[in-house]
Amino acid sequence: MRILINRIPMLNVGFNFIYSLLGDYKVPLNLTYAWNYGSIAGLFLTIQLISGIFLSMFYIPHIELAFNSIHIIMTNIPGGWLLRSIHANGASFFFIAIYCHMLRGLYYTSYSKVSIWYTGVIIYVLLLATAFLGYVLPWGQMSYWAATVITNVLTVFPVIGQWLVEWVWGGYAINNATLTRFYSLHYILPFVITIVAILHLLLLHNIGSSNELMISTKLLSTIRFYPFHIFKDLYVILFFFLIYLFIVFYMEELFNHSDNYIPANPLVTPAHIVPEWYFLPFYAILRSIPHKTFGIIYALLSIIVLFIMPIVHRKYIYTIITDDDRSIIWFIVLNFVFLGYLGSQTTESPLIELGFLLTHIHLFFFFIYYPLISIYSFIQYYILKKISTYKFAYL
Repeated sequence: MRILINRIPMLNVGFNFIYSLLGDYKVPLNLTYAWNYGSIAGLFLTIQLISGIFLSMFYIPHIELAFNSIHIIMTNIPGGWLLRSIHANGASFFFIAIYCHMLRGLYYTSYSKVSIWYTGVIIYVLLLATAFLGYVLPWGQMSYWAATVITNVLTVFPVIGQWLVEWVWGGYAINNATLTRFYSLHYILPFVITIVAILHLLLLHNIGSSNELMISTKLLSTIRFYPFHIFKDLYVILFFFLIYLFIVFYMEELFNHSDNYIPANPLVTPAHIVPEWYFLPFYAILRSIPHKTFGIIYALLSIIVLFIMPIVHRKYIYTIITDDDRSIIWFIVLNFVFLGYLGSQTTESPLIELGFLLTHIHLFFFFIYYPLISIYSFIQYYILKKISTYKFAYL
């Protein structure tokens, strides 16, 4: 096999590139299983790409035919139900891997590696957009009304807001042009995510992995990614994949909403509009704020906080992660999860008031708590620097 690869230049270049990414890369010895979720996310990105390409061969992006084409895929195409189950549930597991990966980054302050963090956040935002576009494609009741709710977010822009909505729709209401555009973008964006993911990996290999001690990789004992960490990753991937296959074969409708098996009807609003679970925290924020414009702004801010995290939380003096730091991160995570729960419930009191409170708590940590901690750290650093300068001058 190696002789064949050496004789074909393109194969040789590809093999060397993959080996440099997965084999020759040096990582710290102290990496735990928390560092495996990036590999799991890469696996599910591949699954989504392949299954999506095959589904596109049967799907018809037309408002009169889209719903029936999904039905035909599920019932008439050999293995079609399996293909759709793989793709639909793969999206949820992709998000699970991404959320765990981001949690590890927040927990161990990996956002201090700014370029790696930003490319990761861009992947997350692109993934949110791709998942939303994919949710619209079945053209069921939930698909249609989810598109209606989310596209109306653009009205937050003054003066041009309504024009932007009509431009996205391709008319004065959601129509066939809307579905065609969403389908095209849903097909293209995964390839954009793949390009950004490769850039994310290249930056990671250039800068080095983070670790529990938050010390530069160059100062720690390292080993090659292959074979130890490859098999360590495979162990977690196998465990993750078994759960995924169980849901694909035996609980394929676990993450789906029953109303999405009703054809889209612009004249009938569902009693309870519920997006996919990975959008629920943002949906809870959106509807917890009484004013529509401020609700949209708050929901956008809850995503923007990921971009500003390297700026608002900076450590000028090196300190290890304390129990207080861990408690704050877990509190933020639990608060975010509970917001997701509120997003799945009906719009009624006292859930609306509770969502309002949790929304402000969520934003408080990123816009007030962490900036204050950074200022305190800078003051400590400044005082210690002055003291050390004074001592050297005295000596």
